[in-house]
Amino acid sequence: MSSEEELENASYSDTDAASGNDEDTPQDAAGTARRLWLEAKDERWRLIIAAVCAVLGVAMQLWATAYSGGLIDLLWEKIKAHFVAGTPFRVTWGDGLEEILFYLGIWTVAWAFYSTQIFVMASFAERLNLRLRKQISAKVARLPLSYFDRHQPGDTISRATNDLDKVSEVLQRGVLQLLMAVASFGGAIVLMTVASPRLTLVFLVFAAVVLLLTRWAGARTLKVAARRQDAMGRLTGEIEEDYSGRTVVVAYGLEESTLATMQADADELARESAHADFLTEAIGPATRFVMRLGQVAVGLLAGSMVVGGTMSVGGFQAFFGYMFTASDPLTQMSMTLNMLQGALAAAERVFVLLDAEEAEPDPAEPVLPACPTRGRVVFEHVRFGYTPDNTLMRDVSFTAEPGQKVAIVGATGAGKTTLINLLMRFYEIDGGRITLDGVDTHRMTRTDLRRQFGMVLQDSWLYEGTIADNIAYGHPGATREEIEAAARAAHVDFFVHTLPHGYDTMIENGGENLSQGQRQLLTIARAMLTDPAILILDEATSSVDTRTEQAIVRAMEAIMESRTSFVIAHRLSTIVDSDLILVMDHGTIIEQGNHRELMERGGAYAELYRSQFA
Repeated sequence: MSSEEELENASYSDTDAASGNDEDTPQDAAGTARRLWLEAKDERWRLIIAAVCAVLGVAMQLWATAYSGGLIDLLWEKIKAHFVAGTPFRVTWGDGLEEILFYLGIWTVAWAFYSTQIFVMASFAERLNLRLRKQISAKVARLPLSYFDRHQPGDTISRATNDLDKVSEVLQRGVLQLLMAVASFGGAIVLMTVASPRLTLVFLVFAAVVLLLTRWAGARTLKVAARRQDAMGRLTGEIEEDYSGRTVVVAYGLEESTLATMQADADELARESAHADFLTEAIGPATRFVMRLGQVAVGLLAGSMVVGGTMSVGGFQAFFGYMFTASDPLTQMSMTLNMLQGALAAAERVFVLLDAEEAEPDPAEPVLPACPTRGRVVFEHVRFGYTPDNTLMRDVSFTAEPGQKVAIVGATGAGKTTLINLLMRFYEIDGGRITLDGVDTHRMTRTDLRRQFGMVLQDSWLYEGTIADNIAYGHPGATREEIEAAARAAHVDFFVHTLPHGYDTMIENGGENLSQGQRQLLTIARAMLTDPAILILDEATSSVDTRTEQAIVRAMEAIMESRTSFVIAHRLSTIVDSDLILVMDHGTIIEQGNHRELMERGGAYAELYRSQFA
């Protein structure tokens, strides 16, 4: 899109309230969770297997802890019996070995359940992630250009990468951690209550303190993490801006000021990161300290019970095992809930993208113009606005006959590129119709329509690949001879042979190893190779010198022969031979005719032409 249209669109762009959001709080957590469940309909069996394995693993762990109490009592009694008898104690099959091996078997089964649920859950998360990524890829292809006018590219990319990675990571770890934490805590509390209600009550008092502490720290961590993300975003934006505009920065001698700004952003990020890291890392030791105090209190009370004979040594050990099993989930549950909250917020941003309004679908029964395409283009009372309440074009009508050269002129922001965007159906018109050889373009598929056009924009776009690949981008099956013929016609051949590897020279970073003029010539060669029925040249020679421009104009005259062509130009000297000149102002065609007719009228075109040669 040209700079003039960017100025136009700036006034019409809106802000998506859900995009670019650094908050880790979902707007509709329950609705987002339900939708994730629906998206995972083909993979739910994996989640169910993982959940069952997680619960069984916790059950085996609790059983092992309970069994260890009886095992210790058994061994303790046998040791005392041998001590009284004065015989040495050896662990044999009848003296504890069978029980010890059974105890190890319980832990082995618990490990098997744990390993299975990790493997199955990883598969579940990645398959769901892949499903959503495929949906995003398909969705982006169906989005209208107006969506990208309102959203920065980085925002869309972040939703397809960072947000989905966050969802996948939390699904793999957080969901089962929460389930295991709840199961572990609940099961341990039940067994503790059976063993000793009084000791359990002491433990629950300290557990309540831990829950309050982690809840407070979790809320603080979310706020600090949001500030850290803001600081990171500012620093990333500053680095990207300074890197992309480094030539301007150096030209104006602003290296020190940009470095100072970057340093200030980096310092702020360091402060916020230190604060966030401190809260994240400090909560664990703090909760463990509180729980250790609880264990000391329980240990003193339980010790008195052992001395008093109301609790066995094995029961003492088992109760402490239950406490350790119940203590870790207290911290895990709070932190995991925060992780799940952030993942739901990330999933919500993904669904906002997937729910974005799509371009109007192609017709079920498309119509094509007669082959070969003649190239007769008619605008009939076309009306268009970038937003419903702000109409740009109200009543645009003109006819471009087959083989005519149509020039579109006007001041920046007059609507020249908008006219071409409507012709290509990059945007849909609000009223009237546009026909190609008598067929309403709305009745054609976008692909069929755009195959009729060759387009050269003011901003040249090249991808990473060889020069030959870039020329053949619109015609992948072209032979090397066809590529070189198009290059010669566009005056690309002469500079390609000066490069180390000729047509096999790699283009990097969007063509930074080429000059702006050379990049423009390559896009012209690309358009020539497609041999289109209609040519669109949007300031196609704006980046080349006058001599090269004249050569390109001659080449264009040859390729435009017998083809309809639309030329957007600021230098009116290049379009004086046009069959039809459309003069635009604020989205409206205020004059149309050839150069001689418009000069004789003495209107806006004549004034604009004279101003360039005054």
